[in-house]
Amino acid sequence: MSGTVRLTTAQALVRFLARQHTERDGDRRRLIGATWGIFGHGNVAGLGQALVEHGDEMPFLQGRNEQAMVHAAVGHARQSGRLATHAVTTSIGPGATNLVTGAALATVNHLPVLLLPGDVFAARPADPVLQQLEVPYAGDVSVNDCLRPVSAYFDRITRPEALVPAALQAMRVLTDPAATGAVTLALPQDVQAEAWDWPEEFFAERVWPVRRQAPDPAEVAAAARAVRAATRPLLVAGGGVHHSAAEDALRAFADATGIPVASTQAGKGSLRHDHPADVGGIGHTGTATAAELARAADLVIGVGTRWTDFTTASGTLFAGDGVRFVNLNVAPYDAHKMAGTTVVADARAGLEALTRALAGHRVEPAYADRYTSAKERWERRVDAAYAVDDPAARPTQTQVLGLLDELVGDEDVVINAAGSLPGDLHKLWRARSPRQYHVEYGYSCMGYEIPAAIGVSLAAPDAPVWALVGDGTYLMMPTEIVTAVQEDVPIKVVILQNHGYASIGGLSESVGGERFGTAYRHRAPDGTYTGAPLPVDLAANAASLGLPVTRAKTVGELRAALRAARAADGPTCVYVETETADTVSGPPPAQAWWDVPVAETATRPSAVRAREEYDRHVSARRRHL
Repeated sequence: MSGTVRLTTAQALVRFLARQHTERDGDRRRLIGATWGIFGHGNVAGLGQALVEHGDEMPFLQGRNEQAMVHAAVGHARQSGRLATHAVTTSIGPGATNLVTGAALATVNHLPVLLLPGDVFAARPADPVLQQLEVPYAGDVSVNDCLRPVSAYFDRITRPEALVPAALQAMRVLTDPAATGAVTLALPQDVQAEAWDWPEEFFAERVWPVRRQAPDPAEVAAAARAVRAATRPLLVAGGGVHHSAAEDALRAFADATGIPVASTQAGKGSLRHDHPADVGGIGHTGTATAAELARAADLVIGVGTRWTDFTTASGTLFAGDGVRFVNLNVAPYDAHKMAGTTVVADARAGLEALTRALAGHRVEPAYADRYTSAKERWERRVDAAYAVDDPAARPTQTQVLGLLDELVGDEDVVINAAGSLPGDLHKLWRARSPRQYHVEYGYSCMGYEIPAAIGVSLAAPDAPVWALVGDGTYLMMPTEIVTAVQEDVPIKVVILQNHGYASIGGLSESVGGERFGTAYRHRAPDGTYTGAPLPVDLAANAASLGLPVTRAKTVGELRAALRAARAADGPTCVYVETETADTVSGPPPAQAWWDVPVAETATRPSAVRAREEYDRHVSARRRHL
């Protein structure tokens, strides 16, 4: 008969987490590599004490903002191929509710993260306690219930012994390739500190296999028949290609069949930019090459994609008569979208099976010549956007990307999430390796970049990691700069200052909103913005948080600053004010539509014109049935 170990609930949880591992294809990783924490009265005496007690088993990372801690853990998980992640602990009040945005981002993107918010007293010796939300109609509700709809799994541990099944269920979901996301174990503060006699088996080393679901042969055969019958096929690579490490299998499929490959934001880098079949990003922020192929395609093969509105141009992109879809996805929910022929399987296993089933099949040479020529034309447009005529001029945003393109190697990681940069990156960036392009666009969360860069750097300490942030995004969450400085995490922060929300400003103008509320300028009584930009100095702010900052005013200075940042062995920052694209070559415009409803009635001419344009695009929308 096995023995028992007397520990508090928090101590038992920390000890349990330190012994959990994943394994896929012989690659074994520790699942929970560290715990992030900000302490308050809901966790300091429980998990805080446990992390001190078991500090030799569980590394601790000190965060400054709870949402940012989740972003850091998510960045780590994505860089680790979802085989490893971090835990995050908070107090019971605003610390817990600050987790919600990060949890939503993790679950939307199918990235694992373990959330351990403190909760109110289970035994209710005093009711209410500090920071407790009282709900008159339900005594068992706390603010942590906000995390239910954004969690892939949720439980509240009201007795120590309840942790045993809950912890095992949490690990199951964290390692499930189809169902993973944010996992929340809400921990009442009295239960955290309560002792229990735990069975020793609970602390045994456990390995959770991350399975590769094989496809059903009948589904593979049906998909192969659809591909063989197509004359203008297009493959759309989504984030599932990266999650299952299917890049080699995708390359082998493209080499064998000659089918062109476009990529979503999450799937970019599935093929190297210079692979003959790679035609770049697809959808509203994609390339003209991919858009042209999508509009004419008679078959679209989606691999690991959720078919979001940006990818489908809000249902207007795939316009060919009789166009059909084949969906290869480990999640049945996504595999059944677009009325597609389904292959419910791991992306790598499914691609390998489909490649075998298509042995000897290849697209017509004329079709390959067509997309090859279109790709060459697009590359010339990228060169024009990156081109620099005057090294003494202020750079545009696309020239900043061009200078990075000159500098980076296969090992660099470029991180972004919001603003106009995701569109420019998706259209222009030449991804050299599977992990290089790290744009979080499932939730497109401002403030993600800096903490995510820390998580990525912790997962890949030898990789130069770039956090590209606009001024709007920077102001959302610069706090983790302090963590990067404290831990000496050598991230490279690039702040692009254009004095406002440029992306939303452009969208506002296009839908009749006239850039209202999007500029960082002095505002007149009538609501218009006049005069010079506000005297905001983000470089000084970053420096005040401990970062060495280089201000680059010209293209030449920026080139030198980026080179120095890449060589730096500690965290550093490059600050640059960017020129608008009105006077020099900028990014190519959007190649496909995106549905943002426009006012149906209005008196201002800009809104009337925008509605007329909106009605024209809406008329092209179709449902694929």
